[in-house]
Amino acid sequence: MNGPGIELTLAPELRIFAPPSRRADRVATSTDGASSIGHVVESAGVPLTEVGRLLVDGEEVPVSYVPRAGQSVEVLGVSRPQQIPGVPLRFLLDVHLGTLARRLRLLGVDAAYENEDIGDPALATRSAAEQRVLLSRDRGLLRRREIFAGAYVYSDNPDEQLRDVLSRFAPTLAPWTRCTACNGPLHEADKDSVGDRLEHGTHRSYDVFAQCTDCERVYWRGAHHARLERIVDDAVAEFGGVGTA
Repeated sequence: MNGPGIELTLAPELRIFAPPSRRADRVATSTDGASSIGHVVESAGVPLTEVGRLLVDGEEVPVSYVPRAGQSVEVLGVSRPQQIPGVPLRFLLDVHLGTLARRLRLLGVDAAYENEDIGDPALATRSAAEQRVLLSRDRGLLRRREIFAGAYVYSDNPDEQLRDVLSRFAPTLAPWTRCTACNGPLHEADKDSVGDRLEHGTHRSYDVFAQCTDCERVYWRGAHHARLERIVDDAVAEFGGVGTA
């Protein structure tokens, strides 16, 4: 781009997307005189899913605005909690976020996930068809125009990933109501109805069970329950929002 020059300032939380030379305040940036401010921001490395307000000389403008020479552009991050209007809040996670998907489901959050890589086009199409917020650490995937909505997952640590998503979207939590394997709803099940699915030791040692309506997987408070309970208790204590599935 060798057209009109503008000054571009990225919000501090967005500077991780830009090369080091473009992370300061009021960075001189060339444009082609025809591209939108959205295109300029993406050219700086920032996915538009991470952008909140866009200010030109202090006035808010849409992503379609074409900046002129000498203007000062400020790019702000999304406000938290971020609202997704018009539809129930639900997510779609890419193949690299399996642990996050299971933890969201543990909390009763609708989180679709494919454990095989179905490819970026298929993920974007599913996001649009099912009106799901696509969660990914792949910036290229989040730049696909057909996605319904998206969000970059900033950490590679599952604990931090969960806190990031809960902080950003503030979903209503309904712990222990979803199958962590397939995302289906759980219902209470008596021992007799699921007995043929249990090993002898489990059948003898436990009396309280739940079963997935979709895949029929059976759950009980086994050896890993304390660890899962900690995840649930920490999330509820920090983010609240407990409701029903």
